Amino acid sequence: MRLARLAASVCTLALSVTGVTVALAPASSAAGSSVYSVAPYVDMSNSQEGLLDTAITGHQLKAYTAAFVLGVGCNQIWGDTLPIGNDSFTDPLIAKAKSEGASVIISSGGASGEPLAWTCSTQSSIDAGYQAIINDYGVTQLDFDIEGAAIADTAAVARQMQAMKDLKASNPNLKFSMTLPVLTSGLTGDGVNIVKAAKTAGIKIDVLNIMAMDYYAGTGTEMGQAAVSAAKATLAQMQSVDSSYTYANLGITPMIGKNDDGSTFTLADAQTVESFAAQNSVGRLAFWAITRDQACSGSANSLPTCSQISQNSLAFTDAFVPYTGTGTGGGGGTTSDFSLSLSPGSASVAQGGSATSAVSTAVTSGSAESVSLSASGAPSGVSVSFSPNSVTSGGSSTLTATVGSSVAAGSYPITVTGTAATGSHSATYTLTVTSSSGGGGGGGSLTNAGFETGSLSPWTCTGGSAVVSSPVHSGSHSLQVTPSASATGECDQTVTLSPNKSYTLTAWVQGPYAYLGVSGGASASTWSNSTSWNQLSVSFTTGSSGTVTVYVHGWYGQSNVTADDFTLG
Repeated sequence: MRLARLAASVCTLALSVTGVTVALAPASSAAGSSVYSVAPYVDMSNSQEGLLDTAITGHQLKAYTAAFVLGVGCNQIWGDTLPIGNDSFTDPLIAKAKSEGASVIISSGGASGEPLAWTCSTQSSIDAGYQAIINDYGVTQLDFDIEGAAIADTAAVARQMQAMKDLKASNPNLKFSMTLPVLTSGLTGDGVNIVKAAKTAGIKIDVLNIMAMDYYAGTGTEMGQAAVSAAKATLAQMQSVDSSYTYANLGITPMIGKNDDGSTFTLADAQTVESFAAQNSVGRLAFWAITRDQACSGSANSLPTCSQISQNSLAFTDAFVPYTGTGTGGGGGTTSDFSLSLSPGSASVAQGGSATSAVSTAVTSGSAESVSLSASGAPSGVSVSFSPNSVTSGGSSTLTATVGSSVAAGSYPITVTGTAATGSHSATYTLTVTSSSGGGGGGGSLTNAGFETGSLSPWTCTGGSAVVSSPVHSGSHSLQVTPSASATGECDQTVTLSPNKSYTLTAWVQGPYAYLGVSGGASASTWSNSTSWNQLSVSFTTGSSGTVTVYVHGWYGQSNVTADDFTLG
């Protein structure tokens, strides 16, 4: 998430964690964990903090997340360069909010900085630094927003989890959240590794807070449903590491209004997310940020200071505030329930071939129960079997789809259903059948797919993306996609293919978080994170127009992504 300003002279203003402590009013003893069920972020350095006071006094906001504390070596500062516990700007704002009855979560990190465990390698100093935040602000909740390359720093993650284990031992009421980037399909591999690191350290993450925003899946992405999909997938990933995780350990944080990728999170999307949270007793709802929860006016016309959509002031705050942290679903209750997921969720198989997928279940509330598995929607000539046919929730099975030699080429959605005494859950397995003689055929094709013309045309790109002569996968040229610190780099080409037909897009890529996909008339994507050339492949089916946009992009805050030798057939 964004930080509005960060001066270059942070090091000169840093205060040692063992230095002066200015203790603010302690957290109210009456504030239980439920008060933190809704805790939107406040950028404490973008001159819009007056909205926080209005949200508390006029809109019943009971908790918020103050962002961001940054690590500078083994010291800590607020993002406006002033030291924690002695910030003449931020500290009075936090004290005033507490006097008005609002509890605060202190967040470290963000898109423009890192928490202390990432900038300091001395465990005792890390522990002391985080303890200083607890002491200075009288808080029982800490948040750590990890983005960009920091998410892959396994040594820092291990120090972070050790610090949380140490602090929980000396602060019995302490709870912490890890705020991580997410796709609609769940956490990245590095995100899952953070959950694993907590288990290795012998602790649980109290709230894994997903940044349900900036998916770069096209500006038409339905952001409410995307957040729900991301939440479901993330819980399944968490439970694959530790089956005791439930929705009570999950937080959902969208970016309200316009997102950096051009998509829009609307008030209707907020209702979708709030309803899902209530149905499943999600642990926390938040959003980025109260300091954006207003329409743009006057000089306020940019993402840090307003939502860039038509809205009443604090409309998103009003949409989320009614959530109490409990609801009709299983996350906080005693009724047994389970989740079901597929990995992979799709496959491309030639006529006469077969494919397998892992069917995973997990207990989301109550006790484990027997789950029988079935499939529907398979076309004539395709058989689907499970081994075993039933599992105890928390167990897994293997799905095998066998394709007959005469099955027509095409894409077929197959519904996989798990049924237990308390109800059923389903997931979709997309089986794409290709002709054994090869070729998707039909329609247009990509132009300048190997960039051997030496120019970008007809590709359109953002920022400093360009055709380069090194590195290349083959030939003399390749495409270099260049993200910036705050914006994703992307190159697109729109093509018209045959309508309602299955295709496979491939490309060779290298670099961190390299994404390949299509949008527009179809939506599909995949990604890799590798320093060497590797081939990505995406299967999709065109719509009635046949027109799709092929794209490759690299995530903001990461280094360049290189792509070469696209094929589409």
